[in-house]
Amino acid sequence: MIRRSLQQAADMIGPDATLSSDNIGEIVINGVTIDSRKIQQGNLFIPFKGDKTDGHQYVEAAIQNGAAASFWQKDVPNPPQHLPLIYVSDPMTSIQSLAKSYRNELDLKVVGITGSNGKTSTKDITTNLLSLKYKVQKTEGNYNNHLGLPLTVLSLEEDTDIAVLEMGMSGRGEIDFLTKLAEPDVVVITNIGESHLQDLGSREGIAEAKLEILNGLKKHGRIVYFGDEPLLSAKIPSIKKQGAESCSFGLEDINGLYPFEIEESSTGSKFKINRSDNEFNLPILGKHNILNALAAMLVADYFDISYEKMNEGFQNLKLTNMRMELLEGQDGLKIINDAYNASPTSMRAAINVLQSLPGFKHKVLVLGDMLELGPDEAMFHYGIGETIDAAAIDYVFTFGELGRHIAEGAKKVFGDDRVQSFLDKNELINALKKVVDGDTAVLVKASRGMRLEEVVKALQ
Repeated sequence: MIRRSLQQAADMIGPDATLSSDNIGEIVINGVTIDSRKIQQGNLFIPFKGDKTDGHQYVEAAIQNGAAASFWQKDVPNPPQHLPLIYVSDPMTSIQSLAKSYRNELDLKVVGITGSNGKTSTKDITTNLLSLKYKVQKTEGNYNNHLGLPLTVLSLEEDTDIAVLEMGMSGRGEIDFLTKLAEPDVVVITNIGESHLQDLGSREGIAEAKLEILNGLKKHGRIVYFGDEPLLSAKIPSIKKQGAESCSFGLEDINGLYPFEIEESSTGSKFKINRSDNEFNLPILGKHNILNALAAMLVADYFDISYEKMNEGFQNLKLTNMRMELLEGQDGLKIINDAYNASPTSMRAAINVLQSLPGFKHKVLVLGDMLELGPDEAMFHYGIGETIDAAAIDYVFTFGELGRHIAEGAKKVFGDDRVQSFLDKNELINALKKVVDGDTAVLVKASRGMRLEEVVKALQ
């Protein structure tokens, strides 16, 4: 993590930053935090002034609890002048400037990952593969936006070889900012889905926003992209970005890297690729995760890790929680917890995993609202329901106002008896417990705001 004196930190931020007194410049900060409840010794505390709360009221307590110093927004009155402070006009832009300066001082490589779905899983797999040869740090949790990415950069150790950074967005210009701060050597675009249609209007608009990640790519870098997506395959090969090479992955054999002889089971997948004679064992569920693995493999290849060695990186792989997480429930019930987020693309992929999963007498779907889909949200939900295979799934349970449309679509192929829709989570849980047993696999999937992990916990 960043370790600098207050004077060095102020210089890194720029001329807007000033110290509260002349005698504090030699104080050393170790890392930064925005949460006064999570202060570690020597941290620089960053307070933000919001509509309902003002972090400045916690500055004194933060320093008492071990923080070395704090930002103080210049227009906030009554700064505690007896404390070591860095005065700034805007804490947000100042922490971004500090992170940008710190990144420029570090001798490391950066991988930037974006996409509508699969960013976090690809980040996790990439980190495992690169760790075979390098010291690697990655974005933790969902620290992938205009605040989270700077915090991630400031958490990097100075001897880190490669940083794997997730880049999220909700509108145009956001990826552009993140990639120019991070200056990646390799960029990955996992896919183009329907997330953020509410803000961007069309899949074409989403593709344009994701392609902003190229704007920060370093000279002679690599562009890794999902070649089965026409919105990417039509544009990326023609983009001449400072001598960058483009490498596609996908299920189709037109791609630079593609799988074949795929075997899926309840413990993961086996597959071969066109660039190696090896068979690969991926201990996570879903064909979509094979695609995420292919993207990670192209990144590892750029950093001179052989395909023959990559199976070692797949061993003991564990994805971030609530992403196709296979859990044990009561009496041997199996639960696939994919409740972190959802879009039509990721929901169809997860449903396909359950439908093709061998070894279970009964299979049950628990699906909730997919958010931020714009004016056609009802149609997207209905479409999910009517494409579920009634021969492969026993029951469909939905939760939420939009989930009702999934139920309506499902009833078209299931009839009424095997589909139930709920607005009360406890009622859903009670109904669900009546139809599951030790021979059942349950998939739980929805956008994060629906908090369907509560259903998972109830089943456990």
